[in-house]
Amino acid sequence: MKIEHRVGKLALLAFTQLIVALDYNIVYVALPDIGTELGFGVRSVQWVVSAYAVGLGGLLLLGGRAVDRLGARRMFMLGLTLYGVASLAGGLATSPGLLVAARAVQGVGGALISPATLALIFGAFAEGPERNRAMGAWGMAGSAGLAAGSLLGGVLTHYVGWQGVFYVNVPLALGAALTATRLLPPDPPPVTGVRGFDLPGALLATAGSVLVVLGLAGGPDAGWWSVHGAGSLAAGAMLLAVLLVVEGRTRDPLVPARLIRARGLGTTMAVIAVFQGTLGAGYYVLTTYLQPVLGYSGLQAGLAFLPLTLVCMVAALKAAPAMLGRWGLRATLSLGMAGAGVGMGALVAGMSIGGSFPALLPGSVIWGFFGGVAFVAVYASAGSGAPAGQQGVASGLATTSAQIGGAMGLAVLVAVATAGLGRQPHAVQVLEGLRVSGWVAAAATVAGGLIALAFKPQPQIETIKERVDA
Repeated sequence: MKIEHRVGKLALLAFTQLIVALDYNIVYVALPDIGTELGFGVRSVQWVVSAYAVGLGGLLLLGGRAVDRLGARRMFMLGLTLYGVASLAGGLATSPGLLVAARAVQGVGGALISPATLALIFGAFAEGPERNRAMGAWGMAGSAGLAAGSLLGGVLTHYVGWQGVFYVNVPLALGAALTATRLLPPDPPPVTGVRGFDLPGALLATAGSVLVVLGLAGGPDAGWWSVHGAGSLAAGAMLLAVLLVVEGRTRDPLVPARLIRARGLGTTMAVIAVFQGTLGAGYYVLTTYLQPVLGYSGLQAGLAFLPLTLVCMVAALKAAPAMLGRWGLRATLSLGMAGAGVGMGALVAGMSIGGSFPALLPGSVIWGFFGGVAFVAVYASAGSGAPAGQQGVASGLATTSAQIGGAMGLAVLVAVATAGLGRQPHAVQVLEGLRVSGWVAAAATVAGGLIALAFKPQPQIETIKERVDA
């Protein structure tokens, strides 16, 4: 593959990660306007976010296997098309039901994009320094998307209206899908047939994952002991348990047992669940501190995230590949997680009534640097040793763990932050809850660094021919 073509391919894949990361923050700023204009209730408006999480988290395993069986390029383009069309439908929505449905379809598109993007990187760049550099560029683009989301959401909502946060995705996603026809090589003929695709496993994995994410997303609103909360979680867990039994007896399973038993991927799934759960909680703690406690506007709060995000981008692009090359996956992943936890702790230590932005800078810089390293390392470890025909499902497993861990971590730590608060709590009470939640998140992240020490890299078993063909 020519160098120019490889650079273009990586640029496309990194740009796609920017699109997906952009949506992580951009919708939050528009939620108040969406709720007022479309008639959402105070609690029901969270489904604008949760519907996307259900579609994404529920179908990642199926999306990962579809990538392996039907082709990464096909699923990449299909996912981007769904993402773009659903974003257009979301901007045009005139009722809560239509917007929630559009967000769910957008999540389905994301469930194809995420594993396809990682599988394309794993297949095109050899494990080692080459892949580390590629993952660094991918991680930097994700950090840029998070930064742009915070700022762009406020600007678009103010000048265009809440519809702008959805319309902006349309040209980006569809443009990337068209560019893929030139830059990505054609897929091999797809593997078809029920036996080749494991239809029972696909149905069980999708239904179980959807119910688990639905329970985590709906629990805070409907109540954890309600049918939507505990009922969905119990039903989802039962279906996933049945999935394990079925997969053990299937000749060509959706989730190969070798991947589940692999110490490397198993550790990665645990670490990424912790990382994503505490990352979301950290964003919640900092945002709530800046706005309700310090009284920052949405735009000011977005600007306050810039140092953290810019440091994260540089660390992902430069520091992470260098550390991976010198120390390997296990040491880099462990150090990245532990350092991110220390940064969160420093950030919490700088929070006070009447506090200042400079007091937050040390924690922001430490968290941003080590968080950028951990972000690249944790996803690089997901593809370590995975053969070409299983890279999609390996990516799907890792990303599913991230979604479930993120939903669970955020729900638990928000509950910790708001425990005992009345309807109109004093700023001092809010700050006390945020500090407790922040310290818990910091400790959990450091614990994730200790878990990472159990990571055992798997031998790379794909052949040279498989990598060249990819």
